[in-house]
Amino acid sequence: MSSEQKVKSARLRRRRGYNWEDLLVKRFNCMDGWRAFRLGSPSVALPDVLAVNNDQRSVLVIEAKSGANTSLMVPATQITRCRDWCDILGVYENRQVILAFKFLSKKRIGTDKYQSRTLHEYYKIWDPAVEPKDCVCLYDGHTYTLTNKVRIDMPLKDYAFN
Repeated sequence: MSSEQKVKSARLRRRRGYNWEDLLVKRFNCMDGWRAFRLGSPSVALPDVLAVNNDQRSVLVIEAKSGANTSLMVPATQITRCRDWCDILGVYENRQVILAFKFLSKKRIGTDKYQSRTLHEYYKIWDPAVEPKDCVCLYDGHTYTLTNKVRIDMPLKDYAFN
């Protein structure tokens, strides 16, 4: 892959990520009582999206991933960062870390080659009792962790938009 292709590919990934985060913010802002914000770039140690409902005393700290592969991963460091934000926002009774996965309607099958498929979105609630580990979501919604390159099933509860 040439350096120009690498730059294009990186821009495409950033644009996909921004669009996915922006869509999540718009969805929450259309729901009664919810207010959501994109918090910034990956270099500033913030989660991707923060959604707040003051009436319900709820806050959701969201890490969003999107892509054209068959699996998407959230690194343990990003889950830790989200948990830390939940701790900081202790005034809210209901605090959850949500991992939002979007599998695009095209599957990468090679360099600049894609195959059509159904778009899938999954919203998984990270279990606060579990220490953060790299979390992988598959196109079918199945989740697992990677510990020392060993795959361990980790069924996470689905978050349902109210």
